[in-house]
Amino acid sequence: MARVLIVGAFPASLRIFRIDLMQAILNKGHEVIGMAAETNEKDIQKIEEKGFVFRSFKVKRKGLNPLWELQTWHSLRRAFDFLRPELVLSYTVKPVIWSGLSLKGLKNIRFFALITGLGYGFYGKGPLRGLLTLLISFLYRISLKRAEGVFFQNADDRNTFVKRRIVDWSKCHLVDGSGIDLSYYDRAPSPEEGIVFLTIARLLADKGLREYAQAARIVKGRYPSVVFHLLGFQDPGLNAIPIDEIHRWEEEGQLRYLGTAEDVRPALRNCHVYVLPSYHEGMPRSVLEAMAIGRPILTTDVPGCRETVIPGENGFMVPKGDAGALAERMIWFIEHRGEWERMGRKSREIAERRFDVHKINRRMMTIMGLI
Repeated sequence: MARVLIVGAFPASLRIFRIDLMQAILNKGHEVIGMAAETNEKDIQKIEEKGFVFRSFKVKRKGLNPLWELQTWHSLRRAFDFLRPELVLSYTVKPVIWSGLSLKGLKNIRFFALITGLGYGFYGKGPLRGLLTLLISFLYRISLKRAEGVFFQNADDRNTFVKRRIVDWSKCHLVDGSGIDLSYYDRAPSPEEGIVFLTIARLLADKGLREYAQAARIVKGRYPSVVFHLLGFQDPGLNAIPIDEIHRWEEEGQLRYLGTAEDVRPALRNCHVYVLPSYHEGMPRSVLEAMAIGRPILTTDVPGCRETVIPGENGFMVPKGDAGALAERMIWFIEHRGEWERMGRKSREIAERRFDVHKINRRMMTIMGLI
């Protein structure tokens, strides 16, 4: 039996994105400890009632305050030195970087990294953003020298890391996202009445939410009865969309904000077409959930998103940042209602073939030597 640490930044992400992997590792007889930022007793209870141990460490998901980053390094170093796990799997930018650096000099601890997307630091233009990219690339490079293997959720991100010489090709493993539990997200028929588009995303500009609102305005000018839903929590990120702006879209009749939800299945079952106009992703879980439910997909031609769509088969892709193109495809769906069932059925087929969480977890555990 091995002691395995799963290290992320956001406590809820352990429950939402890593719970199936943690359960699969636990079922093989290993001890599983989930690590993330400090949280409330309710969150801790939800994690530990499933048989895992939760341990917090000091980390701020956003910003690059040197004092805080030093505290993150020190907090992880103390945890690793005390817990002495056999294996550490870290995901998202800061946990990956500081886990690798904190493990320097600690022997007999195997380290794997999961890259769930390139993140804010790799996108955008301007000299400051360029410096940020160089800094993050440098830190990744040092950290991943300690890694035995690095999992990527799409080929574009893997190729970027290899091209920038952040990690050697021989360490790279490609997996189809975090996967989806197909029994939990079982296929559901579309509502018989109305036309509902849905987006589920954190309230960030680079999720394409402003384009979604603009496209909704265009479409409703032609088809006023069409409904646009938005579900997602506020995010403190640098490109966060203020909640006042979201409410203004509601007041202007562009869309309806559904707030947040632990269980997104009711919102997915109530929609006809799922939309994610994101600028970049690792592998968007919300799209996989919509595919499993059996919905056509409208997304952007960017890394992560493009892996989920076969154009004309289960949906379409449009250029990122193009509200006009997004609106045109929405109108196509409105005027071709007879195609929804075929496309939704194809989405489910793709989900079953490629994104079954049990297949993906088995592959990761085999690579990590936990099976």
